[in-house]
Amino acid sequence: MPYVTVAGAQIFYAQRRGGDRSLLFIHGAGGNHRFWAHQLRALKGINAYALDLPGHGRSEGEGSKTIAAYRDFVSSFLEALALERAILVGHSMGGAIALDFALHHPNRTQGLILVGTGARLRVLPAILSGILADFDAAVDLICEWAYAPDAPEELVRQGRRQMKETPPEVLYGDFAACDAFDVMADLERISCPTLVICGTQDRLTPPKYSTYLRDHIPGAELVLVEGAGHMVMLEKPEEVSRAMQGFISRAFSPGSP
Repeated sequence: MPYVTVAGAQIFYAQRRGGDRSLLFIHGAGGNHRFWAHQLRALKGINAYALDLPGHGRSEGEGSKTIAAYRDFVSSFLEALALERAILVGHSMGGAIALDFALHHPNRTQGLILVGTGARLRVLPAILSGILADFDAAVDLICEWAYAPDAPEELVRQGRRQMKETPPEVLYGDFAACDAFDVMADLERISCPTLVICGTQDRLTPPKYSTYLRDHIPGAELVLVEGAGHMVMLEKPEEVSRAMQGFISRAFSPGSP
């Protein structure tokens, strides 16, 4: 699993090669590349990359406090890998980054897969105020909301452990970036093939957020995953991978642009 230097920082990413098209997984607030482990293994016919954003996981650097800064980082990351175009897959904050990238770099965005995200991502005040005041309690609250009520307890514990590996100031910056994000008025300008995925039990970015994306991005498709919460790709990995594979097969069949 390699590193690449971006803006002087060593950035970690996992990859799997296997096709002509490139797909970049972007994790959410306080996340890392491991949140995409199943999809990275399962998807066929693509070159897949899953990064750790700066200050997250195994990557050096500092986290950002705006989606625009993360968008610019993703642009530099793709340039460092000599990838001219990519299908961007983003979860939650990662979906915001993907949306912003598509709006600013339409010619470099081959497609979008938006998972548990929205065009606007207001954050619970208790989360924002709590991260720096009582980090452990804030992470517990986030994870309480992030998973469906009947999600396996071990999965929730693992998610809690991983999020607590993120420095508090980085996690705060992530959620502050989400709270300020709003591209609701701009979605009609997105022209690439788009798939939206959301769990029916998502309490952080409820299905109405995904319905709005589907209704305002021209030609977008929506898949609702029954019984899953905000961490839908971890809670129902097979269903999410099947939805992604089907979309890629339909939208990016041989001969398509």
